[in-house]
Amino acid sequence: MSTIATTTEPVAQSRPLPFPKVSFGRIAAHVALLVFVVIWTFPTVGLLISSVRDKDQLALTGWWTALSHSTLMAASRPGTADKAVQEGDHWVIKGNLFGRASGQQIETFGPTNADIGKYVVGSSLPMSDGGEIVVQGNGDYAWTFPQQPTFKGAPRIYYVTGSPPRFTLENYVRVLNSTGVAASFINSITVAIPSTVIPIMIAAFAAYALAWMQFPFRGVIVALVVGLLVVPLQMSLIPLLRLYNIIAGQFGVESKGYLGVWLAHTAFGLPLAIYLLRNYMAGLPREIMESARMDGASHFKTFTTMVLPLSFPALASFAIFQFLWIWNDLLVALVFLGAQDDRMVLTARLVNLLGQYGNNWELLTAAAFVSIIVPLIVFFSLQRYFVRGLLAGSVK
Repeated sequence: MSTIATTTEPVAQSRPLPFPKVSFGRIAAHVALLVFVVIWTFPTVGLLISSVRDKDQLALTGWWTALSHSTLMAASRPGTADKAVQEGDHWVIKGNLFGRASGQQIETFGPTNADIGKYVVGSSLPMSDGGEIVVQGNGDYAWTFPQQPTFKGAPRIYYVTGSPPRFTLENYVRVLNSTGVAASFINSITVAIPSTVIPIMIAAFAAYALAWMQFPFRGVIVALVVGLLVVPLQMSLIPLLRLYNIIAGQFGVESKGYLGVWLAHTAFGLPLAIYLLRNYMAGLPREIMESARMDGASHFKTFTTMVLPLSFPALASFAIFQFLWIWNDLLVALVFLGAQDDRMVLTARLVNLLGQYGNNWELLTAAAFVSIIVPLIVFFSLQRYFVRGLLAGSVK
């Protein structure tokens, strides 16, 4: 009899997959970043909501209640005795407590502030001057007398109104139609665009030279650029203005004009521009530069055809910084442009609106959002290059 030998092999058992490691430090960093984003976003969202709210609701409640039902305590006087009209055997005074049609609805009313919630709409309220008054929800009232009334002054009717959320673009229409706002908007564009482009053009050439060209005192110039980053604007503003006035007087250039503010913003923005661009260009692969030299390319051709396109993230990053700073600037514009009404920038115009509409918060919020809409568009258009430009040259 033959025997068949059998072998048994252990069956491979599947092992449970290990749980991914959780980095609590990374989670905490993401949570902290989310908290900061929410905190910084709240003011902008609140400003936008306030700018489109009805002025009566904005004056009484915060922007976070914009979607809720609004209530308001107020008082009005009904018509006087000479408004009474005879209807059958009685006299009636009719009208509307709001004075005009509105979206508000009266919920309760009363003869005094203490009794404001005593009577609901449709009920009859005895009046101290005689007769009874019935108030409807839309503000219509009918004050009925058994005989012709002779009182001289009507008492107040206190009431609580409720109204649904109301949003309007009237605030923006009034702001944009205010004297000089549209012109100031154009003035800010006229100041901001050249003051952003000019330092970028100058700094790009200087950054390439400091990064890839060999010449004496290159290290000293880089250290000087870094030192200029900490010079306060207020300390150098007056000497710069005097120097510009002297040069402008010799060449017959207008002392209070756009040229002065363009040069001032260029001077104040160049150190940061050169620093950012030089760090970025210095981090580009050396093989690219060596291959360009081997092909016989000059420094100018290497810069324009290879370095400049590769440096676009750093250029966009500085453009965001410079444009936002110039758009929100008030001090430099006032010093170099003066208080001329035809050349007043938007920030200076908003200061004037603050004095003119100091109690009209709905107009001030609309004007403030008009001033930040352009920086928001610029930032969100270039934000993907922002972090890449800020980290330029930080790591190899």
